[in-house]
Amino acid sequence: QVQLVESGGGLVQPGGSLRLSCVASGSPVSIGDMAWYRQAPGKQRELVARITGGGVTDYADSVKGRFTISRDNAKNTVYLQMDNLKPEDTADYYCKPTDGLALVFRSWGQGTQVTVSS
Repeated sequence: QVQLVESGGGLVQPGGSLRLSCVASGSPVSIGDMAWYRQAPGKQRELVARITGGGVTDYADSVKGRFTISRDNAKNTVYLQMDNLKPEDTADYYCKPTDGLALVFRSWGQGTQVTVSS
């Protein structure tokens, strides 16, 4: 069974850090281009960060300089290191392939909740 499994969320104070993980479980091939998204309550899902199979990264302006996306190809895992967190980063975070593997992983995972609050 193929599924995306996100983890690592939690409650953190402003200025704190969290590291999210996303495992592409059951993938028939190694993961390629991947992205992290987030959805805050009452808002649409938005792109946070992307990474290509070759390691090229891209970030939303709102997280640039604070978040770092990385990958471990051997583990079919993508990470999102989040530093200097702000209350506006509060959201459910999801990962998804952005290349042909998106046809295999059609469904979103359960996400991982990040709450930034004092």
